[in-house]
Amino acid sequence: MATARTSRKPVSRKDAPNSPGMSPAVTEAREPSIPELIVRKLEEDIVLGRRHPRERLVEQDLCTDFDTHRGDVRLALFELEKMGIVERIPNRGAIVRDLKPREVREIYDVREELEVMAVRILPFPVPDADIARLEAIQHEHGKAVDAGDLLAVFHNNVQFHRALFGLCGNICLIETIEYLAQKVSGIRSYAHAKPEALNDARRDHIAMIKALRSSRRDDLVSLTRRHLKPAALAYISAYRQRFGDSGEA
Repeated sequence: MATARTSRKPVSRKDAPNSPGMSPAVTEAREPSIPELIVRKLEEDIVLGRRHPRERLVEQDLCTDFDTHRGDVRLALFELEKMGIVERIPNRGAIVRDLKPREVREIYDVREELEVMAVRILPFPVPDADIARLEAIQHEHGKAVDAGDLLAVFHNNVQFHRALFGLCGNICLIETIEYLAQKVSGIRSYAHAKPEALNDARRDHIAMIKALRSSRRDDLVSLTRRHLKPAALAYISAYRQRFGDSGEA
């Protein structure tokens, strides 16, 4: 798991073409605001394991890190709280949310059913243009895996699943899937601690594309279920090693 601390280099707009929690249409129409850039950078730090569960996010430190004022930082922390990856505690400030194993299991149980629903209702045959888009995203994901670029792996993985589940056409379902994925984005670094997990994810993506091309829905359902499990299992194992069984509740 990556453990590097956040750089104190001020955040710039060019670092974040798409901000978390914002639709692509919004982020393409204008440059992201400073709070949106802070959201993206902090989410990346959490996803890559640079910031850990229960770690305090001190407003003044963040102002220094991002060369901005408290208003921007507070807006960013509010957005991260809505996303479910930061918790703000009265009279104590903000911390990286500490997901208990029970919470992770419950979220992943719901994610599994929703994502399976999405692939069950997506219409076959899938248009060639949609297949080509998924292949292009996965090509970039594979290049990032080979390069060991975990940040690019993360962003390309998000794009791949957004494109895949977007094929179902149910906006409410798509938004709910994305919200739950964001809520547990902080556990991804635990799966990435094992290099073979990245290769397994790549193989699953390629197999999903093949199942889509051949209209093999049962295979796609099985792959969707399998693909979710490694991150949750890795996080729960690491959590127990760090906090013991006392963290189960």
